[in-house]
Amino acid sequence: MLELRPIVVDESMTVLGGNMRLKAIEEVGLKEITIVKVEGLSEEQKKEFVIKDNLGYGEWDWDILANEWNVEQLSDWGLDVINIESNINLDDFFEKKPEDENTSAFKIVLEFTEEDYNEALDLFKQHSGTREAIVLSLLRG
Repeated sequence: MLELRPIVVDESMTVLGGNMRLKAIEEVGLKEITIVKVEGLSEEQKKEFVIKDNLGYGEWDWDILANEWNVEQLSDWGLDVINIESNINLDDFFEKKPEDENTSAFKIVLEFTEEDYNEALDLFKQHSGTREAIVLSLLRG
């Protein structure tokens, strides 16, 4: 796999691509690997590479992206961004009212396309615990 998706570093040996592969390499105890060292990239080009390298499998810290990155650039680079610069009103997504008058439990109802529903179902099957615990786990990433 490392031949197909190598660790990519810049002149200062900062990992631009493959930080999770590097973590796995360290965990299994490999002592030598081949890396690709890129030189001459601007800071902007390095940022673009990092985003593009993680499009398919990356985990995102949306708060950092919203506060430290240009949303238009992220979108241009292929990251599916829901206008993270705007203040999202959660009331548009959730109704905060108890299921009934005799409980403090709340209900969240989500609507999915069939494709997204099937993907969500597959994610649920990969986790164990109560429905609530699974949802919180998935939301926390």
